[in-house]
Amino acid sequence: MTTDTATLAQVELRAFDTLGAANHGWLDARHHFSFASYHDPARMGWGPLRVWNDDHIAAKSGFPPHSHADMEIITYVRKGAITHKDSLGNEGRTEAGDVQVMSAGSGIQHAEYNLEPDETSLFQIWIMPRERGGKPSWGARPFPKADRTGQMQVLASGYDGDGDALPIRADGRVYGATMVPGATITHDIAGNRLAYLVAARGKLVVNGVTVDARDGLAIRGGRLEIRAEADSEFVMVETAE
Repeated sequence: MTTDTATLAQVELRAFDTLGAANHGWLDARHHFSFASYHDPARMGWGPLRVWNDDHIAAKSGFPPHSHADMEIITYVRKGAITHKDSLGNEGRTEAGDVQVMSAGSGIQHAEYNLEPDETSLFQIWIMPRERGGKPSWGARPFPKADRTGQMQVLASGYDGDGDALPIRADGRVYGATMVPGATITHDIAGNRLAYLVAARGKLVVNGVTVDARDGLAIRGGRLEIRAEADSEFVMVETAE
């Protein structure tokens, strides 16, 4: 067991106002890593984590049918809902706080629409799979926020034994947590692993660094000491290096 003398993880703030941006009218997006027309050689990904987009999708709009292959795509809905439909016949609506996962495998076509009367906001996270190819799949499930108050819940996982987490074909986990002001969470990351944390709302202090809503934090192995300065919610991806 790791003791209280464990080395604190190295953290690097990626402030919201430094992220890539693209506003298409119906879609207002921020990119934590290089994506589409935004290119930053210093931000091409973080280990197998390739994409983290912070999307705001206008009511009655969305992404028309398009194709993906060889990528694990996790969608964390922050506000509103997103409706998915794909070439395998899968269709479903994922609401705020809930998660959907698509393993693109050898190839899949899908569409995602905000069919709601108000704007939808979400994080879309892409992780490189362990292996290329394979049969594509899609799944979604609710994750009540009350179940993760003051603790990190595994939402998606590439490992056996992680309970009701949605399966992904990658060497990593996606966590979610909510915190009340003054609450603390401690989490240890092995020295050969990476993590990336984004505050969905509120304000956190992580290893002495203030993380405001929608900021990102790039993390290298060690201990995380997370304290909430306000009602807060965060999502974190932990992967192999």
